[in-house]
Amino acid sequence: MKQIVVLSGKGGTGKTTVAASLADLAHREGSVVMVDADVDASNLELVLSPAIREEAEFSSGKTAIIDPAACTGCGICHDICRFDAILADGDVYKVEPIACEGCAACFYQCPVDAIRMEDSISGEWFRSDTRYGPLLHARLYPGEENSGKLVSLIKQKALQLGRDNGVDWIVVDGSPGIGCPVIAAATGADVALLVAEPTVSGIHDLKRILQTTQHFRIPAAVCINKADVNPKRAAEICAYCQDNAIPVAAEIPYDDVVTRAMIHGSAVTEFVDGPVAAQLNTVWRAVRDMLSQATKK
Repeated sequence: MKQIVVLSGKGGTGKTTVAASLADLAHREGSVVMVDADVDASNLELVLSPAIREEAEFSSGKTAIIDPAACTGCGICHDICRFDAILADGDVYKVEPIACEGCAACFYQCPVDAIRMEDSISGEWFRSDTRYGPLLHARLYPGEENSGKLVSLIKQKALQLGRDNGVDWIVVDGSPGIGCPVIAAATGADVALLVAEPTVSGIHDLKRILQTTQHFRIPAAVCINKADVNPKRAAEICAYCQDNAIPVAAEIPYDDVVTRAMIHGSAVTEFVDGPVAAQLNTVWRAVRDMLSQATKK
């Protein structure tokens, strides 16, 4: 079982479009489990139309709760809270959940045991069926933290599902950027496909995500999306990759077929043949060859 992670240094590069097509092409040759690791703004499900089979809440920490009947109003909890999360409520005190960091200092200092720590529900995760295979995806509630922990959770679920069913590939649609959720999505990957766009910021962010994959020693290939929109910048990306021995898997042209495929809830490779689908097939062959070479080593 091999892991493919699709990443980009920034959002809006077409990463999910590429990931959906890789899942389609992998499914044609074997079995695949998909992971939508962009838990802050997941959208792979828009293409795959998943049927949810399992769902559960995600807890990323604890929140303090004050029992007003037991509180004596001594104010010790208010004085020691570094986050200003404990407020006076008449003669007693209460916790502002959004401000509480779950450090439990108030819990340990309360002289009358009026404070308890409860799980803080930060989101939910799902296991769904799609026409390509199982999909693990999640939703982090607005303003919540620990997106990296939630990504790790759904990846663990995907890996276990893959082992139990002898799956050939796991395709992970990572989140944009280089932060904790990206690192969690890339952990354990055999190959990283980096989707870049031919702009000034696109080149800058490609270099950032390349530094991330190189730090974790993950073999990477680059896919330039909408390459014909700015041929000069696309050529700069190719030159940079050549100078650094990074393979360019394909240069995908701009085409509104991508938008039409998304509207129909379909991967481009499933929707229609054409230049974009041809380049996505080239991407899949390049990734598959990299996985074969990694296996031989």
